[in-house]
Amino acid sequence: MDLGPLLEQATMLMLTGMVVVFVFFSILIFLVRQLERFGDPIPPAAAKAAAQPKAQAAPDVSQPSPDVIAAITVAVQQYRQRHR
Repeated sequence: MDLGPLLEQATMLMLTGMVVVFVFFSILIFLVRQLERFGDPIPPAAAKAAAQPKAQAAPDVSQPSPDVIAAITVAVQQYRQRHR
């Protein structure tokens, strides 16, 4: 059995597949860049919402509330009692 023609056919098939994928991705990238021109980067509703200041200040989330601390403490105590 001659291996030369099979290798030649496999090489041509591989190169054809690579070219098809390259052309497809090139067209896809081109079309996405063209569509970027039609899209608004910031929707008008989001721009207006960002421009208006909030009426109330956000609560300080850097410190957990005393209820959360108490719940964590109880959970740790229960864990330690069960896993001695």
